[in-house]
Amino acid sequence: MEKISVLRPSSLRTTRQPLFYHGHMIGWVAAEIAMHIPQEAGHATLQKGVHIAGHHRLTEIGEILSQKQLFRCFNELFDVFTLDGHVLGQIDRGALPLLGMAARGVHMNGIVMRDNQCLLWVGHRAADKRLDPGKLDHLAAGGVPAGLSPFDTMIKEAAEEAGIPASLSHQAQQVGLLNYVQNRPEGLRRDTLYCYDLFLPEDFTPRPVDGEVTRFELMKLKTVLDLVRDTDKFKFNVNLVLIDFFIRHGLFTPHEAREIGAVLYQDIKLEPVTP
Repeated sequence: MEKISVLRPSSLRTTRQPLFYHGHMIGWVAAEIAMHIPQEAGHATLQKGVHIAGHHRLTEIGEILSQKQLFRCFNELFDVFTLDGHVLGQIDRGALPLLGMAARGVHMNGIVMRDNQCLLWVGHRAADKRLDPGKLDHLAAGGVPAGLSPFDTMIKEAAEEAGIPASLSHQAQQVGLLNYVQNRPEGLRRDTLYCYDLFLPEDFTPRPVDGEVTRFELMKLKTVLDLVRDTDKFKFNVNLVLIDFFIRHGLFTPHEAREIGAVLYQDIKLEPVTP
């Protein structure tokens, strides 16, 4: 399994500076990126860090950084949050990890019960995906864009990625909320994942619609566990949602949870990241 490391505030400060907008901390930015950001000047009393010039909208900052080829645009706006969850504006999705900004995503476990056995639908990501091409994925997942709630995003992704009609996807239940912080090739990921369980009828077969996955495979739960534990075949953050699923559905006895948990969980314990 790919290890997701804990990033403590002290370790972040050695590589990144707090990023502020109108006095609110919104991210963590590396020095080589900060030099390209229009900054406030002459404010000695401001908190230490990088302060985006207030006359620029956050969308403009994204455009500036994209024009400098520091990230590739998704042409999709995501909300930018303060530490207390207030929305300050929007920026292109691709800029979020570049600037260490918080993001939200949804993940759906597609569950089938057959002969008292639990199976999961697993997607095979397309080879041309920007992140983790060719890896295994959930039945449906995606980032929460500006203007949509997590639940509405889940309904949208279910239809677009797996051809799940709204009459089915509306039966999904939110079962968890996961937070993680990880350095990735695209930048610093600070994500909150809204996790959903959807029980599907045996005769329903998901189908790729938007090309983000090439096919779906129905797997035994034990097979999924072995893949998570022993390989890096799943997309990096899908592992977290699946581990949560294993715990909730009693795959481990308390003794097994202690023993296996020492392997699975020690690298994903999270701490709040504060300036």
